[in-house]
Amino acid sequence: MDKPIAVSIILLNSKNEVLLFLRDDKSTIPFPNTWDLLGGHIEEGESPEECIRREMDEEIEIKLGEIKLFKKYEWPDFDEFIFWKVIDLNIPEIDLHEGQRLAYFNRSQLNSTELAFHYNQVFQDFFFSRHE
Repeated sequence: MDKPIAVSIILLNSKNEVLLFLRDDKSTIPFPNTWDLLGGHIEEGESPEECIRREMDEEIEIKLGEIKLFKKYEWPDFDEFIFWKVIDLNIPEIDLHEGQRLAYFNRSQLNSTELAFHYNQVFQDFFFSRHE
């Protein structure tokens, strides 16, 4: 059986901070009340890029424009495409439709925060690849 495919996006502002959302505090979801990247799961017939564009429209009502693929990860329980983009978003102007709230995190904060899923590893890889 094929593993599920997820997509996520690293949204960086001009200060090199990453936009994350705080997952809902529900015991029925994985990693409740934990910081996470925006994203979701691919629907039938959808490409990873189509999926991340749909998810961003649904979750925070933004059109992404140009995005870049960072990496495809093959985790034990799912595969995941991670995209990225530099974009300055004003959090108070964003309509968040999933999760509790949004916040920007700098590298130091990312390193000291336990993130949902495998995102601590993803950020190590991402910033190493950018040599920052």
